[in-house]
Amino acid sequence: MLPFLELGVYLCFHEFMATIDMTPGTVVNEPRDDQGPSAAHLNWLRAGVLGANDGIVSVAAVVVGVAAATSNNTLIIASGLAALVGGALSMALGEYVSVSSARDAQRASRVPVPADEIVNPWHAAIASALAFVAGALLPFLAVIVVPGGWKIPVTVGAVLIALVLTGGTGARLGGANVPRAITRVVVGGSLTLALTFAVGSLFGVTVA
Repeated sequence: MLPFLELGVYLCFHEFMATIDMTPGTVVNEPRDDQGPSAAHLNWLRAGVLGANDGIVSVAAVVVGVAAATSNNTLIIASGLAALVGGALSMALGEYVSVSSARDAQRASRVPVPADEIVNPWHAAIASALAFVAGALLPFLAVIVVPGGWKIPVTVGAVLIALVLTGGTGARLGGANVPRAITRVVVGGSLTLALTFAVGSLFGVTVA
């Protein structure tokens, strides 16, 4: 359910941004003769799925690690919120810098670039941040809502299910091998959670 919500939010935002005038010097999109998605649109979708995947794993790692160290909900919430905000801003900044460089290269190229392939750094930055937040909300809310000793197991289970769905969605959009992609993200996510849980357990404290 979560990946479809993420993609829905992303697509709605993308359509909204498409109605805004683009920055000076940017080619305005022209109607396409075909009805199929362009390579740029597929790249946007893949980027959205990957951004959501990053949000799931990174914020889950933080909240699981902190929850392994302490049962104090205030500390867990503060840590998760800091990871969510910091991660979203970091993703936005990284996308803005990367896409700005790509757009500069497109404009400097003597080869004509189709209008719908011109990239916009602001679109990429905001979409990446929204995708990250959409993914990060799952572990963040799970670790807050689930009580007591079930907090970590339920969060980990929900995260792994979400990784299966986002990994499969990303693979289909990119035309990659679905089982292989799912295995990669699940194994990588599991190792990340296991390591952060181990670190949190080593430094576990009791907070009054």
